[in-house]
Amino acid sequence: MKRIAFSVIFAFALSACGGGSGSSGSSSSASSASYTNLAEQCAAPRAAGTINPDTGKPYGDTQGTLADEMTWITAYVNQTYLWYADVPAVSMVPYTIGNTVAYVDPTTNGQSSETLTSNYQVVDAYFNSQRSPLYTASGKPKDQFHFTYLTTVWQSLSAAGNEAGFGFQVALLAASPPREALVSYTSPNTAAAQNNLVRGAKFLTVNGVDVVNGSDVATLNEGLFSPVAGKQYTFEVLDEGATTPRTITMTASDITLTPVMNVGTLPAPNASVGYILFNDHIATAESELIAAVNQLKAANSGAGIGDLVLDIRYNGGGYLDIASELAYMIAGASATSGKTFEQDTYNSKNPFSLSTAQETIPFHNVTQGFSTTTGQALPQLGLSTVYVITTGATCSASEAVINGLRGIGVKVVQIGSTTCGKPYGFFPQDNCSTTYFTIQFEGVNNAGFGAYADGFIPAGTGTTANNLPGCVVADDFTKQLGDPTEANLAAALQYRANGSCPAASSSVASAAHLVNVQSALHRSPARENRIMSASRHVNPN
Repeated sequence: MKRIAFSVIFAFALSACGGGSGSSGSSSSASSASYTNLAEQCAAPRAAGTINPDTGKPYGDTQGTLADEMTWITAYVNQTYLWYADVPAVSMVPYTIGNTVAYVDPTTNGQSSETLTSNYQVVDAYFNSQRSPLYTASGKPKDQFHFTYLTTVWQSLSAAGNEAGFGFQVALLAASPPREALVSYTSPNTAAAQNNLVRGAKFLTVNGVDVVNGSDVATLNEGLFSPVAGKQYTFEVLDEGATTPRTITMTASDITLTPVMNVGTLPAPNASVGYILFNDHIATAESELIAAVNQLKAANSGAGIGDLVLDIRYNGGGYLDIASELAYMIAGASATSGKTFEQDTYNSKNPFSLSTAQETIPFHNVTQGFSTTTGQALPQLGLSTVYVITTGATCSASEAVINGLRGIGVKVVQIGSTTCGKPYGFFPQDNCSTTYFTIQFEGVNNAGFGAYADGFIPAGTGTTANNLPGCVVADDFTKQLGDPTEANLAAALQYRANGSCPAASSSVASAAHLVNVQSALHRSPARENRIMSASRHVNPN
């Protein structure tokens, strides 16, 4: 798994990289050639007949070299990347096993170095160089979302949410000493759940290394963020509200994420309010969201709900078609009929030869077949208002839900903090056992709005369309998610009742364990993005 989100978690701040450099760039013939003509020429071809589960057909790898794979990368980026004109000329020559090359963290444009020890590291590092080094007007890297996966790992994660771990998600509140790392939530039926490791627990040590001030960052990063399946890890933790630490030993295993949790109506006097904790737009979310909506429709003896709190504070995104399905189920047929969920714009080369219709994502009123039978009618809540709980970890496809609903006049009340700001997306593309992700489109809603690169802002002042009604509230780790007294959910209920925000909401970030989590969740890049399903991919001629 690519370690963009993990490699510098506990490192000191890296210097900003204002631009790329390189002497002899990639050949113009590679840049202008169709990447499809250069594909599947691999330094280590997969065995003949290996089936691509996305297409049901063999991959068709042939013997090639790492230079062939990098030539394909150059052509692929030049043809499909939204900002292909920004990419600097970078020589392929240094990208060989044994060499040390520059490596840029796309989330910061900070530069470090990497010694290349495998074929995968070579092509990943070269791909890392093929991105825009520019910044937005607000000072953020223009492209924060450029990464790769080993294809087998990507397929496992995207299809079923399988990844090695223990079942807890870490919120990193302080990355430099004195560090602070808490459990943000725990997935059911996992080692973490079996050991009663729940939201708010503070990590003190990992395999004997002090989390707060320890210098062995490799051990900390591995145990908290990228454990090795089958390996045993020991954690010393302090549970929320406890005064005495305890020790937990767990073996990392492939866990299946549960993207939809804590579904139900709230206790009186808010029995007409539904709540859904939605953490990932992965394939299994389709069936789980349908079940959640059906559960809420049947609530209150069949009367259903009058309002919905959609908690997406930790939802970094995923499949855009699932976002469309969810938006349809919230708004219903009447509000979405004839409307566009998102209109996508590609670079001037029209790299996938898409028609306007193919660039348009409707509000899906039937299942798309991610984890259910294709073509089944989706249930509807028919709500005119939805309350969303967000943080800086709310990103991409989750933001598309917000933007898509606002584009058809559904009132979206935002509680929490500013979202990550990613109106962009891509098609995953395999070549030679590596799957590449490079920004290829940007989307706008039915009203033509998509300018939220700096995120959606709760209770924002001014007139820009990314300022939403609502309240600024810090994440509250003293309460479990779905608890009506948890600061964000309590604020949503208060705003619903009288349109006001809690008095403490403007200063609550200074309170103990009440923090504004901005980019604090460190997850795999695939869980932080806007991904178009393979069925929408049309290869260029």
